[in-house]
Amino acid sequence: MSWLTDHLGGENPTAERLLHSVGAILAGNGTFGGDDPNRGTDSEGAFGGQYHGPVFVLTHRPPAEPPADVTFVGDLHTAVAQAKEAAGDKYVNVLGANVAKQCIEAGLLDEVLMFFAPVLLGDGVRMFDHPGGTKVRMVRLPGETEHWYRVAY
Repeated sequence: MSWLTDHLGGENPTAERLLHSVGAILAGNGTFGGDDPNRGTDSEGAFGGQYHGPVFVLTHRPPAEPPADVTFVGDLHTAVAQAKEAAGDKYVNVLGANVAKQCIEAGLLDEVLMFFAPVLLGDGVRMFDHPGGTKVRMVRLPGETEHWYRVAY
C-alpha cells in the first residue's frame, strides 16, 4: 500500500478511535506481506506501527519461518473464530479486500469501514466483486462521519 501514502491527508479521528477498539487483526497474506511504506522504521505495521496485539493471517501458504507474534491459519472460519476469541469484546479488524469479501460471502462480517483517498485506480482488488451474487445491504452507523456501516444480511 505504499502507493497510497502520497494521497493521504492529515490526521483521521475515526482511525484513531478505531485503533483503540481493535483487539485483533485478521489479514490476507497479500496484505500481510505487502509493501508497507514504513518498512524498517518505527512506524512499520498496522496503524503506522501503533497497533500491538494479536495478528492472524489467512493463507494456504504460511512462511517456512513465521514471525513469533503472527498466527497463520488456512481456513476462514477457523481464522475468524481465533481472531474473535483473541479480540475479546473489541473489534477484529479485517485487512485485505479478498478476506473481507470472503467474510461477507460467509456471513461473518458485522461492519464495514471505508476510508477514501482522492485517487482513481486503474487496477487492484475490487472492494466487493461478486458477479451474479447477491446484493449486500449496508446500514449507516449513527454518529460516524466516515463511511462506516453495519452489514444487514
